Amino acid sequence: MTRDVPLTSIALLAVVGATQGCKSVESFSSKRDHYEGDIVQGSFVRAGFQATTRACLVLDAEHLADAPGRFTTSDGRFRDAPLRPIPQLFHDPLSTMSFGDGRLKNLMYGANGEVADAREATVILSLLQSDDVEVRVIRGAPIEDAGAIPPIFGVFQLKRAKGSCSF
Repeated sequence: MTRDVPLTSIALLAVVGATQGCKSVESFSSKRDHYEGDIVQGSFVRAGFQATTRACLVLDAEHLADAPGRFTTSDGRFRDAPLRPIPQLFHDPLSTMSFGDGRLKNLMYGANGEVADAREATVILSLLQSDDVEVRVIRGAPIEDAGAIPPIFGVFQLKRAKGSCSF
């Protein structure tokens, strides 16, 4: 004996099934907490940062396009630096960038450092399925000019922590 299932029930099941694996990025808002962690070790993925550098991120995931948060590093290079959205990026295919499994969303921002060799940098946030955040800080490429601002590259693995940053 077969039973007819209304088409609307099938459509509803398809929508529910498709959304069960989705996770809202709003859960990444740090509210009164923050994300903090170490730089990834290995000189092949680090330039311009010491091996002991730590990072802190305060994130407002409800304002990713206008006021996403602030970034700090323990070496003083970035001190409560506002993450500056790049408006055009939200309408460009680059906004759909994906690199590696386990990332729910990747976002790109500008940030200004505090020390002379920091200046403008690109900060890429990866909101991870594990509820952690991976941060990449990039500026420039190596130049042979001795007076050039040295490049920086660092990958930080951040976990949610209570209260404000420890540095």
